[in-house]
Amino acid sequence: MATLPDLPIPADEPAARAAASLIVLRNHAQAGLQVLMLRRAERPGDQNSGAAVFPGGLLDASDRGHYARCRGVDDATASARMGLPADGLHYWVAAVRECFEEAGLLLASDDAGQLVDLQRLDADELVALRRALHANQIGMEAVCQRFGVQLATERLAYYSHWITPRGMPKIFDTRFFITEAPAGQTAVADATETAELMWLTPQEALSRGFKLLNVTEITLKHLAGFASAAEAVAWARAQAQVPSIRPRIGRAAQGRKPVNPGDWPFAELGRVDPAGRGTGLVELIPGEPLWLSPRVLRVVAPNGSLMTGPGTNAYFIGAPGSDDWALLDPGPDDAAHVRALLDAAPGRITRILITHTHKDHSPGAAAIHAATGAPTYGLVARHPEWQDTGFKPTHTLHGGETLRLGEGVTLRVVHTPGHASNHLCYLLEEEKLLFTGDHLMQGSTVVINPPDGDMAVYLRSLEQLLDEDLEWLAPGHGFLIEQPHAVIRKTIAHRLGREAKVLAALAATAQPEAALLATVYADTPAALHTVALRSLRAHLLKLRGDGRAAGDSGGSWALAQPPA
Repeated sequence: MATLPDLPIPADEPAARAAASLIVLRNHAQAGLQVLMLRRAERPGDQNSGAAVFPGGLLDASDRGHYARCRGVDDATASARMGLPADGLHYWVAAVRECFEEAGLLLASDDAGQLVDLQRLDADELVALRRALHANQIGMEAVCQRFGVQLATERLAYYSHWITPRGMPKIFDTRFFITEAPAGQTAVADATETAELMWLTPQEALSRGFKLLNVTEITLKHLAGFASAAEAVAWARAQAQVPSIRPRIGRAAQGRKPVNPGDWPFAELGRVDPAGRGTGLVELIPGEPLWLSPRVLRVVAPNGSLMTGPGTNAYFIGAPGSDDWALLDPGPDDAAHVRALLDAAPGRITRILITHTHKDHSPGAAAIHAATGAPTYGLVARHPEWQDTGFKPTHTLHGGETLRLGEGVTLRVVHTPGHASNHLCYLLEEEKLLFTGDHLMQGSTVVINPPDGDMAVYLRSLEQLLDEDLEWLAPGHGFLIEQPHAVIRKTIAHRLGREAKVLAALAATAQPEAALLATVYADTPAALHTVALRSLRAHLLKLRGDGRAAGDSGGSWALAQPPA
């Protein structure tokens, strides 16, 4: 039996430490675009110890006193660019200072705009200057006076803003800048915080086995798309707004792992583990129960494949502390999975609910019914192809029914045909969470397979969901999905976009389905074309029903001729 975890109340989150980092690029005649990387010295208690990073560090209070030494950027401009009320220029100064301290490169210029010549000082004096700066014995004002220059802050472009995930012992609020390496200067490690300096292509930095922070890896992958330093800096300057990025922490087989916005588990982690304890999952593990709320427990079937993704999700739904629980979509008739479901049940299984009878969703119902005696709820499909024909529900649902599963647990049945004629979604009204089966999936669109699948009906079913008050989707495959209405609208737009491709292809010439498939699904891997053909056929049948195309399944298709 899976019980709700008794999680300790987390301590207050550590105060975020403001930091700045500078991405320094150069163009190498043979290698192409290179980025300056430094490997941090090994230090006890430093969560970034030994990592390959860009120059950077914490803001220093003394940096605020050097705004008058900044060329081309004032504090009002810097603050507006960063969305701060004031002291945005503090980050620019800190980025320049850290780059000089750690890498020996000084972004500064004289009144004529010429970059500083560091060779005016002998090597020992230059080392002493950097060490004094690192020890807070002097500030950037003294450095500028020594060379008779101002900080060339206009050469820096604001690139990105990252905040350490919740749950880490130290939280850094870091602004990243990007610049081209100052000509005529040589990067030299400081031998204090830096163990090694390296000029590498982004691809080399990613492939050499360095310890890389999440933000560093993401940044290197982005930089790999630029052909030159100037192109990368220009991209940063052209950003209309620089978003704040705060990853979340989840649990993987290898331990705690950061998850970035846009990654599939990201939204779910924010719901199940907002404090970053590492209790949420980064990957869906078959057989491992996970509480999504006090009312909902998920168990994934071990049937992962090209069509089922990580596996079919089964959900237990019930009132906290109750001994009566509904099981939605038991999945395949797999003995190990059935055993895992029976072991995970938070109480007695008193209802078995089915979204539809495709063979990855309903066959396990028979074994669960045999073990528990629980009645089954669902609807029989109109066409037997690809169906679990053995499913005969104890209670037939048609949509519109309300199932009360306990105190504060209300499921409303919504008939959503299209993917399958008997497809049902279940809305947990108290959480505005819709169990979608295969009506909506994470990471891909569902196959519409005639005759039981119907594209026109599917689109109408999607549109009807826009009238529902929804906050979350619990799909039959994948993690929880937020912003349901945006997902629904995107799915509708995708389907209509595919339909437009069909019409455009038919406008060129009448053609058989095989030729249409190659054109309309050119963006789909060839290995999936057999499956895509089913959805193509569904689009064609919809267009025929709309009076816009003419043809027959398996034959040639053309635009419908207007009536004489």
